Amino acid sequence: MTGGRPVLHLVVCAAPPAPQVNELIRHVHGDGWAVCLVPTPIAATWLDVHALEGLTGHPVRSRPRRPDEPRLPPADAVAVVPATFNTINKCAAGINDNAALGVINEAIGLGLRVVIAPYVKPTLAAHPAFARALRDLTAYGFTVLPTNAIGPPDGTTSFAWRPVLDSLPAPRPARGISVPEDPS
Repeated sequence: MTGGRPVLHLVVCAAPPAPQVNELIRHVHGDGWAVCLVPTPIAATWLDVHALEGLTGHPVRSRPRRPDEPRLPPADAVAVVPATFNTINKCAAGINDNAALGVINEAIGLGLRVVIAPYVKPTLAAHPAFARALRDLTAYGFTVLPTNAIGPPDGTTSFAWRPVLDSLPAPRPARGISVPEDPS
């Protein structure tokens, strides 16, 4: 149940910002979005899944759903925060070997806004495949933030979520929800 709020599918990869993703979810909720969390399999082991299900009101999906499980509400946008070297390269290559990649890859076919916040150590960011993958994702229409833009400002331990929030589309009613026109 989203209460008519637009739905953000938040893909979380296994990188240092992942354990603090609850902060991002609170900010996204404050901006008017409902959130469905889809961590990569490794990221799921870093998270308090039960607490995040309570925060979002939706199941956390780190694996493909079984046929007897309900679907998540359809996404109005997707954010990949933090996005790792592995996930960025797999997505650019069209690899679809986990639920998180499935969400990202399906967003292409649905024409959804996708925001990617790369969080990659310098040695991996220097790999030529990484730059190529970022170019490909940009060509697919993704909004790709500068690498490590969400890194903590100097002297802090909190991550900088503002670049992600500023890159999301303005919240509109969820897909499939009609809103009556204002009679005035």
